[in-house]
Amino acid sequence: MAEAAGVDLVLVGDTAAETVLGYQSTARVSVEEMLALTAAVRRGLRSPLLVGDLPFGTYEASDQQAVGTAQRFVKEAGADVVKLERGGTSVSRAAAIVEAGVPVMGHLGVTPQTEVALGGRLAQGRTAEKARGLLQDALALQQAGCFALVLEAVAAPVASLITKKLQIPTIGIGAGGQTGGQVLVWHDLLGLYDWRPRFARAFAELRPTITEALGQYAAKVRARNFPRDEHAYTIPADELSRLLASIDSDG
Repeated sequence: MAEAAGVDLVLVGDTAAETVLGYQSTARVSVEEMLALTAAVRRGLRSPLLVGDLPFGTYEASDQQAVGTAQRFVKEAGADVVKLERGGTSVSRAAAIVEAGVPVMGHLGVTPQTEVALGGRLAQGRTAEKARGLLQDALALQQAGCFALVLEAVAAPVASLITKKLQIPTIGIGAGGQTGGQVLVWHDLLGLYDWRPRFARAFAELRPTITEALGQYAAKVRARNFPRDEHAYTIPADELSRLLASIDSDG
């Protein structure tokens, strides 16, 4: 459906830990779970760029670990590129992955994998010092070879400034309208949950529609109004007669 709609890229983000797998945080999801989800999307996706999100604990320890995880996403899940969070040591990890031949997308601002260290999922870059730090990290990730950068929940003027200072595209989510592109969580976009972040917009409200459909289904099953004859498979009358005769003859 995303491909039919003409989107440019699909990110299999570790937000799926919460929206698909029911975990309380993105940090809980395993690499095996993310590989399975990414591979499932790959099987349904052809043209748009497929981005695999490296989960928490699978790239931070060393450049070698980061390269190994990134290669698994390409070889096992069919990702075109990978994404990792933060600046700092992630700059070295990004450079190592790029050197190994896998394109990398960076991610700054609110980084859910380490949200506790940020004091929660609060907007970032709202002081001059913090904004300057984001810009420095963005430039460092660009220098490391990242081909694009996600800016999540970053003050809009700061995101605009970073976008202008970089030569690579920025992709915003809660970072205003002046980034190079936008990404939005599938479940927020479609209105599948009652709650969504401030920066998310539901372009459809499917939760009530789905709930109503399920309710109708359950009611009709209980009332024996579904399935009807037109929803059932048949057996030829002569074959049914043979079956019944054989049963009778067996006693």
